[in-house]
Amino acid sequence: MADQQALDEVVRFTSDLIRIDTTNRGGGDCRERPAAEYAAEQLAGAGLEPLMLERTEGRTNVVARIEGSDPSADALLVHGHLDVVPAEAADWSVHPFSGEIRDGVVWGRGAVDMKNMDAMILAVVRSWARQGVRPRRDLVIAFTADEEASAEDGSGFLADEHPELFEGCTEGISESGAFTFHDGAGREIYPIAAGERGTGWLKLTARGRAGHGSKVNKENAVTRLAATVTRIGEHEWPLRLTPTVRAALAELAALYGIETDLTDVDALLEKLGPAAKLVEATVRNSTNPTMLEAGYKLNVIPGEAVAYVDGRYLPGGEDEFRTTLDLLTGPDVDWEFSHREVALQAPVDSPTYAGMRAAVEEFAPGGHVVPYCMSGGTDAKQFSRLGITGYGFAPLKLPEGFDYQALFHGVDERVPVEALHFGVRVLDRFLRTA
Repeated sequence: MADQQALDEVVRFTSDLIRIDTTNRGGGDCRERPAAEYAAEQLAGAGLEPLMLERTEGRTNVVARIEGSDPSADALLVHGHLDVVPAEAADWSVHPFSGEIRDGVVWGRGAVDMKNMDAMILAVVRSWARQGVRPRRDLVIAFTADEEASAEDGSGFLADEHPELFEGCTEGISESGAFTFHDGAGREIYPIAAGERGTGWLKLTARGRAGHGSKVNKENAVTRLAATVTRIGEHEWPLRLTPTVRAALAELAALYGIETDLTDVDALLEKLGPAAKLVEATVRNSTNPTMLEAGYKLNVIPGEAVAYVDGRYLPGGEDEFRTTLDLLTGPDVDWEFSHREVALQAPVDSPTYAGMRAAVEEFAPGGHVVPYCMSGGTDAKQFSRLGITGYGFAPLKLPEGFDYQALFHGVDERVPVEALHFGVRVLDRFLRTA
């Protein structure tokens, strides 16, 4: 059992890490090294020998291994990223990098994505050192850079250039799972991620005939681009159910006493009420236009116009995604991936999933654990290159009205102290016996 010092440390570590500004603006504009040094110091204090690794100066990753008691067991990767998305201080109730602890809540950018989990990992490992605990499996602890952008300086770099550090790892756990989802009817649901949609960030380029803005122009690049962006944004992607989503629908339907009718999933989702939020974004591929670039003067028709689209595709859905984009863009607009990563799927009948479920249920006996597929992605995509199956498991017990998912990349990101304590207890229970 995690000791009182671990409960105190997880709060302090979360606050300290938030105060270290690791904003990732993309394009290499980030410096994780101070946070990496902080994490390495805490690991060293637990008797470990952390390695600090960089592809680019200042973009630092930390890796350490804890030897398990069963040398025949496969190793488990436990990873968290150190960077965070930007925050505009004027929009916040408190400064986003204050790490302020107010009324039992830790405030700041990274409080849920994902310096809270980083702090949990550090607190558990240090607790074990004090108590002389060894896990059953080897654990590889990794704190990564650059997850909020391309991961080229983080998990991608580690997987490609330092695979030996992950020798024996067959499974991994990281962010976005085992948090409390309140359904508004008194039920507490704890979704554990067993899949991720693939990342297909697109660049669209329309070309046409440049000319004077006062002249008729049937080859206007802006017009061509606008028509294509509208088609893509309004496209209704067909229903596609993966094994993880099927399992999620089955368990949620059973929880609500609803017949699992997969011939009309939209009707089933409606019957699930608020709980449908856990599934509805992952029953289809998606394409959302997000950025437009064209022109340099109002009365000049440009010869080129560019748009960007956030595309996501389900496991097994990339071929359909590509084919559909070819049809939606047509002959006048070219498209390419500006960033692409694979979709993932993990078994929900594995001993590891069962262990995560048991750990949550021990400390949230009234909770209902269900699998789900993430609509976005994590560093598990890059680590999958090494044959590592990824799960989302960063446990938090949250009070009703606390919208965990809305705080990801949102204003006034924060996490309750009691949620951190719950997370440490559950993570400690799971990792000891995983």
